[in-house]
Amino acid sequence: MFKEINVRDLDRSPIQMIGDDWALLTAGKEGDWNTMTVSWGGVGELWGKDVVFVFVRPQRYTLEFMEKYDEFTLSFFDGEYKKELGICGAKSGRDIDKAAETGLVPEYVDNAVTFKQAKKVLVCKKVAFKDMTPDGFLDSSIEKWYPNKDYHRIYVGTIEKTLISE
Repeated sequence: MFKEINVRDLDRSPIQMIGDDWALLTAGKEGDWNTMTVSWGGVGELWGKDVVFVFVRPQRYTLEFMEKYDEFTLSFFDGEYKKELGICGAKSGRDIDKAAETGLVPEYVDNAVTFKQAKKVLVCKKVAFKDMTPDGFLDSSIEKWYPNKDYHRIYVGTIEKTLISE
């Protein structure tokens, strides 16, 4: 069961939530979705709206769902479920049923998918994207993150709802 709050009332730093605890980025709808673990991203304000920034490599199955659907979620587990999030980051939804493999239970919120075990959820709507390219890297050390030249697509999404578990 989730309760809606204002995103500004979150009790943890978004840097901790994404970088340290990780999150699941999930796109799709009931019966047609995929999720992947993210440990890069951001939360802030852009164009007068509260937004998230998420990064998806071109070979990730989740990219197909991000392209197909306007809504997505970032689900946070406050550092719990690291093993399950590890599976969701290492294995592809093309090959396994991530919910069955991890025991995470899908929960449908509006037109988006999250998980019953999540502690916090940002329900988002895509508003922009941009493909990263090396010509935009001002620091040459960034290139080390792309030995296969598989540069991320950056998605910007407005935060439509912020939910916490009750």
